[in-house]
Amino acid sequence: MHERSLPASPNWYCSRSSDVNSSGLLGVGAKNVIFLIDVSASSCRVTGELVGHKDLVSGFSFCQHAGQSHICVSSSSDGAVRFWDSDSKALIREHAAHQSPVAAVHWSPVDKNLVVSGDEKGIVVCHWYNTGDTASFFPEPRTIFCLTCSPHTWSSVAVGYKDGMIVLIDVSKKGEVMHRLRGHEDEIHSLAWSPMASEDALFSRPEDMEGSATGGGSAGDEKGCYLASGSKDQTMRIWSSAKGKSVMTLKLPFLKKRGSAVDPGVKERLWLHVHWPKGRPTQLVSSCFGGELVMWDLTRTGKQRWTLFGTSSEGQNHNRIIFNMSSVCLQDDRELLISTSMDREIKCWDLASLDCCWTLPTLGGFVYALTFSPVGAGCLALGVGDSMIRVWNTLTTQNQYDTRCFWQGIKSKVTALAWHPTKEGSLSFGTDDGKVGIFEVFSNRPPQISSSYHRKTVYTLAWGPAVPPMSFGAAGGKPSLSLYSCAGEGIILQHDPSKLSGEASDIDKLIRDTNNIKHKLSPHTDFSWKPDGKVVAIGNEDGCIEVYEAPSLKLLCSVQQHHKIINTLRWHHDHDSPPELHCLLASGSSNATVYVHDLRSIIENPPESPVVLTEPYRRLCGHTSKITGMAWSPHHEARLVTVSYDGTAQVWDVLQEAAVSNYRGHLGYLLCVDWSPDDPDVIWTGGKDFTLQEWKVSKQEFTKPPKGKKMVDLREKMKTNPKQKRKNKKAPGAGGAAPPETNGEPVAGGEKVATGQELSGEDEEDEVSSTNSPVPPSVSVTFEMQRKPFTAVKSKDKPDLNLLKKKKPRSMLPLSTSMDHRPKEDLLQDCITLASVRHSSAPPAGCVPGQGDHIHLGLFSDRQALYRMFEAEEVGHVEAGHHDSVVYLRLWSGDLEGALQLATEKGELSDHLLSIAPMAGFEVWSRTVEAFVKQLCLQEQYLKAASHLLSINKLYEAVDLLRSHKLYREAIALVKARLPADEPVLKELYTCWAATLEKDGHFSAAAKCYLAAGASFDAAKVIARKNDVPSLRTAAGLARISGEVALAQSLALRCAKDLAAAQDWIGAQEVLSSQESLLVHRLHLCVAALMTAMLADSEAAAQPRASSHHVSIQDQVRDAWEKQFGVSRDSAGHRSAGALLQELKSAESPTPTANIPLRQVQLYSSLHLTRAVLSWLLGDDGQLIKELWQAVAWLRDAGHFGVSAELCRLLFPDNDVSVCSRKHSKVLHHTEEEPEAAAKSLQAFVDYHHLYEHWWSNSIQSRFPPPAADSGPGDEVEGKALNGDATEESVSPETQSRDKLDFDASVLLSEHHAACQATQRSVSEIQERLAAMVLKHSRAQGGQLDSGEKEEDAPTQISTTAEPLESQGSGDAGQRPEEQETLLSLSTKMSEHQKRLVDLPDTIKIYPHPDVVECCLVLLHLSKSSPSVSESLQQKAKDLLRKYGTDASVFKASQQFLT
Repeated sequence: MHERSLPASPNWYCSRSSDVNSSGLLGVGAKNVIFLIDVSASSCRVTGELVGHKDLVSGFSFCQHAGQSHICVSSSSDGAVRFWDSDSKALIREHAAHQSPVAAVHWSPVDKNLVVSGDEKGIVVCHWYNTGDTASFFPEPRTIFCLTCSPHTWSSVAVGYKDGMIVLIDVSKKGEVMHRLRGHEDEIHSLAWSPMASEDALFSRPEDMEGSATGGGSAGDEKGCYLASGSKDQTMRIWSSAKGKSVMTLKLPFLKKRGSAVDPGVKERLWLHVHWPKGRPTQLVSSCFGGELVMWDLTRTGKQRWTLFGTSSEGQNHNRIIFNMSSVCLQDDRELLISTSMDREIKCWDLASLDCCWTLPTLGGFVYALTFSPVGAGCLALGVGDSMIRVWNTLTTQNQYDTRCFWQGIKSKVTALAWHPTKEGSLSFGTDDGKVGIFEVFSNRPPQISSSYHRKTVYTLAWGPAVPPMSFGAAGGKPSLSLYSCAGEGIILQHDPSKLSGEASDIDKLIRDTNNIKHKLSPHTDFSWKPDGKVVAIGNEDGCIEVYEAPSLKLLCSVQQHHKIINTLRWHHDHDSPPELHCLLASGSSNATVYVHDLRSIIENPPESPVVLTEPYRRLCGHTSKITGMAWSPHHEARLVTVSYDGTAQVWDVLQEAAVSNYRGHLGYLLCVDWSPDDPDVIWTGGKDFTLQEWKVSKQEFTKPPKGKKMVDLREKMKTNPKQKRKNKKAPGAGGAAPPETNGEPVAGGEKVATGQELSGEDEEDEVSSTNSPVPPSVSVTFEMQRKPFTAVKSKDKPDLNLLKKKKPRSMLPLSTSMDHRPKEDLLQDCITLASVRHSSAPPAGCVPGQGDHIHLGLFSDRQALYRMFEAEEVGHVEAGHHDSVVYLRLWSGDLEGALQLATEKGELSDHLLSIAPMAGFEVWSRTVEAFVKQLCLQEQYLKAASHLLSINKLYEAVDLLRSHKLYREAIALVKARLPADEPVLKELYTCWAATLEKDGHFSAAAKCYLAAGASFDAAKVIARKNDVPSLRTAAGLARISGEVALAQSLALRCAKDLAAAQDWIGAQEVLSSQESLLVHRLHLCVAALMTAMLADSEAAAQPRASSHHVSIQDQVRDAWEKQFGVSRDSAGHRSAGALLQELKSAESPTPTANIPLRQVQLYSSLHLTRAVLSWLLGDDGQLIKELWQAVAWLRDAGHFGVSAELCRLLFPDNDVSVCSRKHSKVLHHTEEEPEAAAKSLQAFVDYHHLYEHWWSNSIQSRFPPPAADSGPGDEVEGKALNGDATEESVSPETQSRDKLDFDASVLLSEHHAACQATQRSVSEIQERLAAMVLKHSRAQGGQLDSGEKEEDAPTQISTTAEPLESQGSGDAGQRPEEQETLLSLSTKMSEHQKRLVDLPDTIKIYPHPDVVECCLVLLHLSKSSPSVSESLQQKAKDLLRKYGTDASVFKASQQFLT
C-alpha cells in the first residue's frame, strides 16, 4: 500500500493503548485509529490501520494465545469495545455494553475468550469472544484508570482507580471484591502481574518487607501472585495478592535532567507505567520523570536496585514522559520492549543490552506542508499541527526514520514551509498565528523570527527575487532573494531574510502604483514565483489568477477560469524539459477541476495592456472535492500530482489530460504533496489523518479518483436542505476518518485550504490526542467543522453534532428579509422599482416603500418608509411572540420609554435595557429598576435583584428582600457595609439567622450570630445543645467570658459529669478549675477518682483482703483534700466544711435501680462519701455514719453486691464501724436513735460479708464458689444451700477451721428485723397471688383460658409454691389454696400485714439488716463443720428459723437443723 509512513502520535494518558503480539505486530491507538506496525525486523514498518471508532482509542490489547494472536480488541471514549482481525484489517464484532467512556481493556492471558474492560463510572464488563456474551459488574463507585487480568488465574482482575485505590475482583463470582489494596495516594497509572505464579521472596533487606515479618517468602504456601502498581504519587508498590498487602515500595529516583536535578518538591507532570517482562520475575521496567526507562532488580537494594536504559550513548532516551510499554520475545531470541511517549516517538529497546534499536517518529497534528530541499538530497521538511517541524533525511540507509524536530519559537501549527533555493539548510516556516521565521537546520540555534506578523494563518511561503522597495539596495545590480508570505487576511508580505527585524513590505502597494489601480484589490490566497524569477502568479479569493512581471510587478494577464478561492499554484520546472513546458501554470481551487494554462506567449512577448484568459490549455477532471496541493514531477515532462479533499492523490499526464494513478491510502482529506527528488516512482503525501505516507505510482490499484457517491449525497442534501449551500460556504472542512469518498465536498469559495481558520477540527483533534487532560476529550471526526481558531472541544461527553454548528441568530427584520428570497425575476424588478423611487418625483403606482409588497424597500428609501417597515415588522414579531425583537425595534426608532414599557409588561427586561433606561429620565429608570427587581425575584435571582435596588438607594428594601428569602449572610454583609454599627436591623438579622441555623442543627454558626447580636446567654445555650463534651466545655468557657456566671457553672458541671462518667478525671477537674464556686464538685470528683481507683485495685487482686488496708479510704480522701485543695478542719470562707456541705446538699441523688451503670452508681456513692468526710470535718458523727451507710447502700441497692462489700472493706479495714479513722484517732459514739440504727445496719452488713468470707475460707472442696461481683451471696445460698443440696459430706473432715468467729455474729440475728423481713415476704407473696388471680379472671372473661398450657402454668406454680407457707402459718393445711382463698380473704391478709409493717419502728425499715433467716442457715451450716459457732448462737438461730422460716424453700432447708 505505502512504503514508509509516519503514523499519528499514540494517544496520551491511557494505561494500555498499545500492545504487541507474539509475531512482532504492534498495535497503537492514535486518535480514533489503531495503527499496526511490524517491529519484528531490524527496522519497523507501518503495515495498516484499523478504522471504525468514532472517538479516541483508550485501550488496545492483542489476544496472546496461539492460533488467535492476530485477533485484538480495542476500546474507545465513545463507550464501544471492538474486536478486530489484524490480518484482514476487518472488524469482527462490536460491543456497546458501556454507557460511559471506556478507560481500559485487556485480553486475559489465561482464557483465550475473555476480555475485560472498565469505564470512567467504575463499571467492569466481561466480554466473551466466542459467544459474544457480556457481563457487567460494579465493584467500586470510582473512576477506573487501568485494569489487568491475571496471567495465572482466569477469574482474577486487578483494577486501579483515580483516587489511588486498587481492587482485586473475581469475575467468576459476579465481580466480588477479594482485596482492597490501599497505600497509593493518587491516580493508579498502571498495573502489572508478576510472570511467576507464586510469591517467592524478592528482596533481602528486612526493612523492605511491609506486609509481614517474613516478607513475601512465606506467602508461597497460599495461592497468590505478586502485582506491581505505578501511581502518580511517584511510587511503585509490589503487592501480595494472597494477603492483600503491600510487600515493597519503590520510589522513583530523582535523575539529573537537562543539566539540573529534579526538584522533589515540585509536582512534575508524571505518568508512571510499570511493565513486568515475561520470564523475568525479579526484573521490573518502569517509566520515570523525564522520559527515562528504569530496569529494577527486585532482589537488590539501594542504588544497585535500578539501572537506566540507553546509557551507552547520548540521545537514546525519550525526552518527555512515557505512557505505554509492551514486550515481545521474537523467534530469533531477541527480547524487545516497545515504548510510547509524550515526545511523539515510538522506541524499540533490546532488553538484553538496554539499548535503543530504532525510533519511529509520529505526528501529533495535520500535515500541512511538506517539501524536499532543492539543495540537500532527500532532505524532507514537514510542517505539522503539533507546533513542530520535522526534517527527515529520507536517503539514510542505517536509520530509515532519521528525523530531527524543531520546536523552538513556534508555539502554533506550522502551516507553510519553503527551503532556500541555494543556501543549504535554510528553511523558512509560517504558522497558524501569523508568524514567519527561518531555521538553520544544521545548527542548534533558535530560529530568526520576522518582526512583521500576519493577522491570520500563513498560507504560503516562497523565495523570490527582491522587488521594490527592497530591491533598491541590492549590490551590483544583482537582486538578492527575498522571502514572501501570503496569509489569511489576504496580503502578501516581502521579508528581508538578512534583516528580519526590519519591517516587511506589502507588495500590494507596488502593484497599485505600477498598474495605477484605484479599486480594492481582491484578497490574495496563494502565489508562486516562476523558477527563473521573471514572473509571479498570484491567486485570489474570487478565483482570479493574476500574473505579474518582476521586478516592477506589472500586470501581464489575468486568468478568469476558477470561480472559487485559489488554493494552490505551481509553475512547471525548467530543468531538463522542453522550453514549451516552462511556462505551464497549474492551478487548483475549491472547485474540483485542475486547470493548466500555457503563458509562454504572454511572458516572452509582454502585452502593453493586461490580457484576460478564459480558456485553459489543459483541463484535468476527476477529483470530487476541492484541490489542496500539487507538485510537478522533476523526473517527467508535464506530469503533475494533485491532492484533494476527496481523500486521494492523483497523478496526471497533463498533455494527454489523462489520469495515471490514484492513491487512496489516507483516511481523511489530503493537504500537501511532493514528488521524491531521487525516485521517479515515489510520491509523498500528508493530510488530516496525522500521517505522512510514501507511495509508489506504479503500485496503485486505481487510476482515477472515486466517483459518484459523494456528489449524489451532496445533491440529495441540497434538495432536502436548501440552506445547506450557504452553510457550506462557512464550513468547508470535512472532517475525519471516514472512508475517503465521504471526505469533503465541492463547496463554495471564500476560503483557503490548509488554513488555521479552516483547519476544521484539526488541532481540536490534534491537541486533543495530546492534551494534559487525564482522559483526553472526545472530538467527533465525521462531520464538517466551522472555520474557527482552534478551541478544542474539551468535553468528555460526545459532542452533539448539531450544537457544534453555530446557531444562526433570529433576524430582527424577518418580513423584509424574506422578500429577498423570492425568484430572481422579482429581485431584479425590485432594483428597477427602487431606482424609480430614488430618481423620479412620483413613485410607480401602488408602490409605497415600507408597506405591503414593497416592505423591504423601506430599508433603501427615506426614514418614513423605514418607520412604516418597522411597524409592519413589529406586528409580525408580536404574532410570533418575539417581544424582545419589538423592544429593540422601538429602541432603534427612538421610543425608549415605549420599549421599556413593553419589556416590563412581557417580563423581558434585561441588563442591557436597564443600562439604557437612564436616557429616558430618573423616574422611568427608577420604575424600570423596580420592575426588573420583581422579574428577577420571579426568576429566583435574589442577589442580583437586591443589587439593583441599591442602585436606586433602596437599601432597606434590598435588605428585606434578602432576609425574606433567607439570604441572611448577604443581608448582614450589606447592612454592615452600608449602615452604622448600632443599626437595629442588624441585631434582628443576626437573631433571625441564628434561629434558622439552630433549627437546622448548625449550632456553632448560630452561636456566632447570637454573640454578634449581644446575646451571650443564648450563644452558650445553643452550643450546649449538642450535649457532647467539647460543646459543653466551649459553652461553659463562652458563658464565663461573657459574665454569665450561673450558666457557666451549670454547663461546666454538666461537662464535668460527662467526663467523670467516662472516668476522665483530669479533664473533669480542668473544666471545673476555672470556676472557684465549684470547689465542692471538684472535691466530689476527687473522691470518685480515689474510690474508683481503689476499687479497681481491689478487684485486680484475686484474694479477698479482710484487713489488708491499714489506711481507710476516708483518711486518704482527707489527706488529698488538704494537699490539693486546701480543705481541712481549719479552713474558712468558701473552703470551710460547713459551706461546702451546704452546697453539696443541693446535688441530686436519685433512688438506686438496677438499670444504672456501675460507673454512674460509683459517682452517686462517692457523693455520699464526700458528704460523710465533710460531716467528719464538721464533727457531726450522726451525719457522718448516715452518709457512710448511704454510700454503701447505693452500691448494694443498685445490684452491685460485690462492689458494695469491697467498699465496706475500704471504709472499715478493722471491720468495726465505730472506728472511723486510725490516723486521725476518730471513734464514733452515737446517742441518737437514727445514727445508732445506721451504725448497727452498717455493722451488720460488714459482719455479713465477713461471715461469708469465714465460711468460704473454711471450705477446701466447696461446692459454693464465691459469687460474681454483681450478685449477692444470698442468691447462691438460696439456690443451693437452702434447697438442701449441701450435706455434711460436702465439707472435708480434715478442714483447717478456726477456733471461733473473729466477730460478733449476734448483730446479724436481730429479731425485730427478722419479723420485718418475714412480713415483707408475706406481702410480696400475697401481691403475686392477687396478680395471678386477676390475670386468670381477665383471661376467663376474654375466652383465652384454653389457648395453651403456658397460660395455666403460672398461677398453679405460684399457688403450689405458697402451699407450704399456708400449711405452716395457718391451720388450713388440708385444702389447696385455690379452692379456699378468695380475693376478699387475700385482701384482708394484705391489710393485716401492712398494718403490722406500719407499726414497726421507722429505723428498722430505713436501715435494714441482711436477711436474718439466711444468716441463721449459714451459721447452722458453719456449726456442723466447725466449732466456731457458740451453742447460744446456734440456739438463737434455730429459734428464729422456727418462728420466721415459713417460706417453702427455707422451711425445707431448715428441717435438717430443727428435727
